[in-house]
Amino acid sequence: MSPRRNLPRLLGLALAGAAALALSACDDGSKDSDPNTQVGANPTLPAQKQYLMPPMKVAKVVGWKDGETPAVAQGLKIRALATGLRHPRSLTVLPNGDILVVESVAPKGEPIKRPKDLIMHWVESLATSGGDSKGSNRITLLRDANGDGVVETQTVFLDHLNSPFGVALVGNDLYVADTDAILRYPYAEGDTQISAPATTLTPLPGGPIDHHWTKSLVASADGSLLYVGVGSNSNITENGIEAEKNRAAIWEVERSTGRWRIYADGLRNPNGLSWEPQTGTLWTVVNERDELGPNLVPDYMTSVQDGGFYGWPYSYYGQNIDPRVKPQRPDLVARAIVPDYALGPHVAPLGMTFYTGTALPDTYRGGAFVGEHGSWNRKIPNGYKVIFVPFGNGKPSGQPSDVVTGFLDQDGKAHGRPVGLAVDKTGALLIADDVGNTVWRVTAQ
Repeated sequence: MSPRRNLPRLLGLALAGAAALALSACDDGSKDSDPNTQVGANPTLPAQKQYLMPPMKVAKVVGWKDGETPAVAQGLKIRALATGLRHPRSLTVLPNGDILVVESVAPKGEPIKRPKDLIMHWVESLATSGGDSKGSNRITLLRDANGDGVVETQTVFLDHLNSPFGVALVGNDLYVADTDAILRYPYAEGDTQISAPATTLTPLPGGPIDHHWTKSLVASADGSLLYVGVGSNSNITENGIEAEKNRAAIWEVERSTGRWRIYADGLRNPNGLSWEPQTGTLWTVVNERDELGPNLVPDYMTSVQDGGFYGWPYSYYGQNIDPRVKPQRPDLVARAIVPDYALGPHVAPLGMTFYTGTALPDTYRGGAFVGEHGSWNRKIPNGYKVIFVPFGNGKPSGQPSDVVTGFLDQDGKAHGRPVGLAVDKTGALLIADDVGNTVWRVTAQ
């Protein structure tokens, strides 16, 4: 009998498991370790914990009422640039200042094999805005011609996409990373919509299982290459190692031919691909593995080395072995690279941008803003904010600071969740809020 036809039985077992879940959530260990000790260049890694049912706590989404906004750090102010969107995920600012907002929902079809899968899929769908794609899976164009934070033109730029996420413009070629392919469209400056059909540059790993579906995209400085993040097809290979072929990696794609190679791997879910402005080095934020406890494993940001291996699934933070993976690969573990900078456990970073503008206070020059979507698998939530990491000489140079908070209220309800980030033509910070269905704009006070 197929797993879906057997859902009633699975549901019964899942409900029994939910009792264990409730008990484990009463004392999931979140209090045992301050998550702030797992932030920075040398994070403290607590002991592993494993559960029959991992702790889960999803913030109920309540959205934003009229006049409500997130809170910002001193010296900043925030207002909505666009509202009423349909799960905005990522942002791209075009050379003329137009802003492309990618709106998308997760593809369907990941198999349900165990009672735990049923609960986890339900929890994750609440946490990640999956579901009905009506009015989503498109790109909306916002035009604020005079840079005053008021949009004069809002149009559907591209429609009928397949769970899109990343966008890159090279000359007159606009590239969109759907969940299963990089597509190319003709673009002319000032276009407010594209009606021409797409050309497929290269397929990407998609279904039938498509666990981590977001495909971040960035072009090289000379435009000859594209780099795309391809997340793993599971938490920790529970769908089989064959399902992970060419995944948990960053691909390098030749723009002229579509030929590709694995640039770096062992990266469970790389997003926010960005070039560090001083050194020109590729950086990414990575969502690490779950179900080793509420305080493991810290998500991270790191420079990406050509040919580098970063541990997943066999180890984390260098040579820390994950005993759930069989068989092990000591040859790969031996060369696993330690990430540059830990962001804390389960903060779920999905967006990153380096700040080279001058409109925000000096404190933000040269460093990186990171959008932390927020945890769903620890009793005490973590993330749900935008942080700033200072940089010096091309590397993180201090502790992070909170820039935009208040997405999660005091009652634990989510008004919004930050995802992609960008900097507009005036130097303001833009934030895609995928459950608040808003693009926020942060400027100097």
